Amino acid sequence: MAYGVTIGQAATFAGVTVKTVRHYHKIGLLEEPPRDRSGYRRYKSDELLRLVQIRTLAAAGVPLAEVGAVLDADVEQFGAAIADVQRRLTEQITELIARRETLHQLAEGDRALLPDRALDLLHRMSDLGFEADYVTTQREALVLSLALVPEGFDSFLTLLERRLDDPGYVNLAKRCWEAENWQPDDPCIEELATDVAEHFLANPTLLGDPTGLRTWSDAVPQYRMINYHRQDRMPISARLTALIEAELRSAGVAVPHQ
Repeated sequence: MAYGVTIGQAATFAGVTVKTVRHYHKIGLLEEPPRDRSGYRRYKSDELLRLVQIRTLAAAGVPLAEVGAVLDADVEQFGAAIADVQRRLTEQITELIARRETLHQLAEGDRALLPDRALDLLHRMSDLGFEADYVTTQREALVLSLALVPEGFDSFLTLLERRLDDPGYVNLAKRCWEAENWQPDDPCIEELATDVAEHFLANPTLLGDPTGLRTWSDAVPQYRMINYHRQDRMPISARLTALIEAELRSAGVAVPHQ
């Protein structure tokens, strides 16, 4: 030991790899010892001590960029630096726990994306006989609504609950979904749009409360993004939506318009 050990031996003693030791040299954390007459670098006890200290701090979570300053600090500065690292590690642990919970929710399905109240609505749609693809489309629209207009999400859920309580609306919604299989020039499309608009006008609570309508009126781009979701894949549904909105506007309903 009086003549030191090779880099491989030093790495083994310290519990790291040779590559790691060389990296510490490269970033200035550990000085390279001089070469002996045979051309080998020999690590003495001082280098080994420094190497063990670096490994210990790095393993404890101290960023390598800060290890040098911590090792070279006096007792008071060392304690403050370690306390700061502890604080940051605690924050990281909290964040990791939150991520783990999110992953757990994702494993269960939609619970990471939507609250229970919204999920209950989706289950209710299935129970009412809506097709699976319809429910999927509504799920996507709910996710977009929560992300794009969070301040209007609760009122939007209330509106959906109210609509699902209305057998007439449920029947019309199913017909609108079935219309995607109709021919683009089928006159029944315009007739269906009129039926839906007239049902809304006869039951104004299905259009939403004034506060909710104002929220959406103040978020026109978001409203169109949500209301015309999948329009490239569902052109007839997009046309039906546009026709219904036009009839409602002509009747004086403040439908968001760009």
